Amino acid sequence: MPMKALSILTSILFFSIVTFAYTVDTVMVYSVGMRKNIPNLVILPEGYKSQPTNFPVLYLLHGAGGDYKSWLTNMPDLGGEVDKYNLVFVCPDGGGTSWYFDSPVDTSMKYETYITSELVKYIDRAYRTIEGAKGRAITGYSMGGHGAFYLSFKHQEVWGAAGSMSGGMDIRPFPENWDIAKRLGPLKKQAENWDKNTVINMTQFLEGGTLKLIFDCGVDDFFYTVNKSLHEKLLKGKIPHNYTEKPGNHGWEYWKDSFRYQLLFFNRYFDSENKK
Repeated sequence: MPMKALSILTSILFFSIVTFAYTVDTVMVYSVGMRKNIPNLVILPEGYKSQPTNFPVLYLLHGAGGDYKSWLTNMPDLGGEVDKYNLVFVCPDGGGTSWYFDSPVDTSMKYETYITSELVKYIDRAYRTIEGAKGRAITGYSMGGHGAFYLSFKHQEVWGAAGSMSGGMDIRPFPENWDIAKRLGPLKKQAENWDKNTVINMTQFLEGGTLKLIFDCGVDDFFYTVNKSLHEKLLKGKIPHNYTEKPGNHGWEYWKDSFRYQLLFFNRYFDSENKK
């Protein structure tokens, strides 16, 4: 074989090895609270097989109407980020439009309990993870951004860092959208449920806490105003956080770029916590 052809073949093989070094598992986890099996993706870095150590875990929550495959479908190079940062990614299924609540009006929707307790315990049993908040972070986009803040604010013993991209930080301006009324009841009749379960009203959980926060939103996004309002409330309360607003709207072109910035934040968090 000519040397030039051999060189090209070698390059192709090397590229293939690098591209597919990570591993994707589809795992079904039984929810006792909802009495059903729920699918999840677990993406393991190349180093998982070769390094006899425990790994930090980043949980990725999808938006309304999505499912556990949404992150990988829309970011086919997601595994490359796993390899780059030597993390484990977990992509849960959020029931389409659960909003990651334990619904006060629908007992079949208990995604807060599922993710914070049932899924986390399963992942820590099935994989070599760094257990505790120092080894876990969570982020998401849109409904998933709301969910990441909602869950982490309430469960800081589970997650030490949290992010949101274009998250619905105040759901009350959207009473007819994305099945929220199915999860909390109609806003006019059950306003207390909405007030209690909207992220912007949950900042009291952060007082004196150590949860590391990063969030952003595009200035052309329909959630821009509620993100800016949360930022201003956190500033007023002197609650540390990283906030960015930049050109962009509600979609994957924006989230792909945003996620890569957030990965730097989470990587620094894991490095600082696990070198103590």
